[in-house]
Amino acid sequence: MTHRPYNVLFLCTGNSARSILAEAVMNALPVCRGKFVAYSAGSHPRAEPNPFAIELLHRIGLSTNGLRSKSWDEFAGQAAPAMDFIFTVCDDAAGEQCPFWPGNPMTAHWGMPDPAAVEGSDEDKRKAFHDTMLLLRRRIELLASLPFDKLDRMALHQQAKDIGRR
Repeated sequence: MTHRPYNVLFLCTGNSARSILAEAVMNALPVCRGKFVAYSAGSHPRAEPNPFAIELLHRIGLSTNGLRSKSWDEFAGQAAPAMDFIFTVCDDAAGEQCPFWPGNPMTAHWGMPDPAAVEGSDEDKRKAFHDTMLLLRRRIELLASLPFDKLDRMALHQQAKDIGRR
């Protein structure tokens, strides 16, 4: 690959569940290593990641080192890494006025239900987090499988948007 790894930012309002899962999954998948570096942030970050998200990541053997809820403002400044892709994973964040992102990244909405909003037993909540992680993993794998060297920027952007509809 002649391109540096693509920087990917996953956004959600609280940066405690979906975006945290996406960051951890993308950074761990073998198909993404060397191709992507994932980050996550939120418009109104929680104090810490959701315990069910952290539990799930531990259960499936993914590292939680360095995972924390953080503001998207950390990624809008001059010192932030330049993002190539920004994916909103919740409908609330998609509708909010986002900061200006340096570098003109490609953006797409990959909305999905919030597993943290699931009511019921802890087992119901664990299942919701697991289902969310599986959907995120599928979308991330689809992104990683795109022929980046054969697509121009417009086609790549459209493909990234289309993945969010699957």
